[in-house]
Amino acid sequence: MRGNVIEAVMGAVVLVVAAVFLFFAYNTSQVRAFSGYELTASFSRVDGVREGSDVRISGIKVGSIVAQTLDPKTFLATIRVSIDPSVKLPDDTVAEIVSAGLLGDKYLSLVPGGSDKMIPAGGEIRYTQSSVSLENLIGQMIFSAPQKKPGEGGEAPSAGAPSPGAAAPGGAAPAPTGPAPGAR
Repeated sequence: MRGNVIEAVMGAVVLVVAAVFLFFAYNTSQVRAFSGYELTASFSRVDGVREGSDVRISGIKVGSIVAQTLDPKTFLATIRVSIDPSVKLPDDTVAEIVSAGLLGDKYLSLVPGGSDKMIPAGGEIRYTQSSVSLENLIGQMIFSAPQKKPGEGGEAPSAGAPSPGAAAPGGAAPAPTGPAPGAR
């Protein structure tokens, strides 16, 4: 009987610790959706972001992505975001899709410009930078042929052309190529 009471108490302690952990994780994760004004932005690629992804300025969450759609005429991905009403963005703001780390989640980063005109609610962010595919960059690096300069990689210089700085035939120094010393 005593063993059952200890197991019940330990189970209750585990449940309380789990509840505290979930409460802490929810409060620090900034998962809450923002209710604010909506803006749109068009990108050629939106790899890695999804509905609910963060919208950040200087690393601070100021909004979230509400929807993603494909424009059937231009074939550009259009993202609709909700921005905190206390944040007013200049009309030359740049929206870029960046990664939180090498293997981290991607988010929409806003870089405000210096314009005096603000983007109105329902407006569009005109300047965008699409997502960079890490896989494509690695593939380009691996499969691109290295460019060799003449004389590198064990190639012997051609028989008729002496290498730069080499002595002229007969042991004489190479002829100078610039103006004679003291000439004006």
